[in-house]
Amino acid sequence: MAANPADAIARGHAYVSTDPKDRVLGVAIFYPLDGAMYLETVAVHPHASGRGLGRTLIAHCEARAQADGLTGVTLYTNAAMTSNLALYPRLGYREVGRRTESGFDRVFFEKRMPLS
Repeated sequence: MAANPADAIARGHAYVSTDPKDRVLGVAIFYPLDGAMYLETVAVHPHASGRGLGRTLIAHCEARAQADGLTGVTLYTNAAMTSNLALYPRLGYREVGRRTESGFDRVFFEKRMPLS
């Protein structure tokens, strides 16, 4: 999750999905970084899992990257998150590296945006 979620919200980098009663179902935090959109966080409430909300949040990030003329989307996930390791390639992401940072085994992905 973002180091400072309140800062992400204040900067307009947090995107929240809610149900009709305004209960939070999911959140994505992403922002431009080094010419690409950096997808920092995707989180879905357990009660909303399995409905494609995570994919929808990721697609929103990708659409913003393309609309902003960025080269693509970059992200990393923990190597222990096997479901993420399977999901991102299915969504068109390519693994671009692995390394240990701050004691965590991280897997880095990118997805290039088509030129418009």
